[in-house]
Amino acid sequence: MSQKYNVYGIGNALVDLEFKISDEFLEKHNVKKGLMTLVDENTQYRLIKAIDHNDAEKKSGGSAANTVIAVNQFGGKSFYSCKVADDEFGDFYLKDMEDAGIPTNFNRQDREDGITGKCLVMITDDADRTMNTYLGISSGLSTNEVDERAIKDSEYVYLEGYLVAAQKGLDAMKYTKKVAEENGIKTAVTLSDPSIVQAFKGAFREVIGASVDLLFCNEQEAKAFTEKDNLLEAREALKQEAKRFVITQGRNGAMIFDGDTFIDIEPYEVKAVDTNGAGDMFAGAFLYGITNGLGFANSGKLASLAGSKIVSQYGPRLKWHEAQELLHELK
Repeated sequence: MSQKYNVYGIGNALVDLEFKISDEFLEKHNVKKGLMTLVDENTQYRLIKAIDHNDAEKKSGGSAANTVIAVNQFGGKSFYSCKVADDEFGDFYLKDMEDAGIPTNFNRQDREDGITGKCLVMITDDADRTMNTYLGISSGLSTNEVDERAIKDSEYVYLEGYLVAAQKGLDAMKYTKKVAEENGIKTAVTLSDPSIVQAFKGAFREVIGASVDLLFCNEQEAKAFTEKDNLLEAREALKQEAKRFVITQGRNGAMIFDGDTFIDIEPYEVKAVDTNGAGDMFAGAFLYGITNGLGFANSGKLASLAGSKIVSQYGPRLKWHEAQELLHELK
């Protein structure tokens, strides 16, 4: 039976506001460089005001949202479960998802009063990205936002690791995985961020539980999760955690474990200007590939190509025609 969706994603719905800043700015405002930090609304507002320029790029974001949009840009089909408020940013977010051709749980439920989450993305000259996130109403994402019908209509569910930071979000992840497994739907999880892995290792283990079909992580996250000092030890330990996994390695490409063997994916040489969204894009391109007959090696090549394209520009998204051009380049 062919599935209606390649990927069902669930994650934090955040409107991304992206600015270019200096290392000095981060030091002056005591912001931890290169990490995602959860902040309150006042802190986020104060930082935006301190940046003091209005050229922010505005996009519907959140890690899993970026991934499912990438799936669609390559020609796949996705569904997205999230939580946005009945406000201006919520209107913007859902319109952006609609424009990307992605149905959401809000086709079947009303929005609540509150504040839609926002992510302040600060890019330094070395292309590193530092995120300060105010979750807003997304911190209340729960099993209520899970759409069982859409899960059953999907080939994969994709669980955003950032959700482990709230008990309701963790419950939503576990419930989504349970519904998927009961209906023979494959499960994929992303570890999302090294600091989140360090803080919520136990919660991740509850979700992953050695039964996840596909795990996405970068080198730092792999070492943090397995508590190993080097990558070779970490990748061996990950075999006990997930049936298959992908470890992205930035300028060194990626390694894939397909359940039997390791596949090394070569990097594409580019000048990096912004690493925001590279991991999300890699996951989206890879999930598109493996749900559309490309196999693990070719899916890895497409994902590496797409990730390199993302880091060579500002913003976490390709243009639609760029995604199609990358597919042709692969052939």
